[in-house]
Amino acid sequence: MVLAFEGWNDAGEAATTVLRFVSDAIRSVPLAEIDSEEFYDFTVRRPNVVLDHTRTRRVVWPENHFRYGSVDATRELITGIGVEPHLRWRTFSSQILKLARELGVKRVVMLGAYLADVVYSRPVKVTGFASDPEELERLGVEASTYQGPTGIIGVLGDCFQREGVSVVSLWAGLPHYINASPNPRGALALLQCLTHGLDIRLDDEPLRRDAAEFEDKISQLVASDPELSEYVKQLKRREFAQ
Repeated sequence: MVLAFEGWNDAGEAATTVLRFVSDAIRSVPLAEIDSEEFYDFTVRRPNVVLDHTRTRRVVWPENHFRYGSVDATRELITGIGVEPHLRWRTFSSQILKLARELGVKRVVMLGAYLADVVYSRPVKVTGFASDPEELERLGVEASTYQGPTGIIGVLGDCFQREGVSVVSLWAGLPHYINASPNPRGALALLQCLTHGLDIRLDDEPLRRDAAEFEDKISQLVASDPELSEYVKQLKRREFAQ
């Protein structure tokens, strides 16, 4: 099972972008949903009004949906994409644990992204944690030393470990001074770690192309803004000094 949630855990929409990419690549089909009614403050995360193909107006509520598809002849992958809840995190987590238990899930990977003081043109650094530290070594991912407020991913990771489920959490560090979403460079870095960790092959060329185009646009933006350009130079000097 692979999970990603919009909101605090998803800087630049990198995590949810890559999981939607994976879900499409394996041609996943609907499996389950979590009703949003008891988990959200709708004055904070408001539902959207949309017009469908018949021009009929309807309301779309925050969704947490799970899909599944085959990655090879012997393995199926469940993807869960949702919105970080505002309320009743323990109850919310218990519903996901129940689904995983019923389906016999033995391994969970959770994806996230955060904002940091990093140079936008450098390779995106992925850090993380795992119930088995050797898993991070195998992936070539540096263990996170973060302590502080956590999101639903941190809570779910703790819950799954208590259930005896193998857990890996992967986080992409993205430049805080680039206010752009989605960030395909972050998504590509997470995808590469994910496919390596799960030993699956996906055609990542579309995401590579999006990442290259995104970097070109950001380079132009930085070059056209003297203040931003100077800030990036300072980050590079700081990085070199370390």
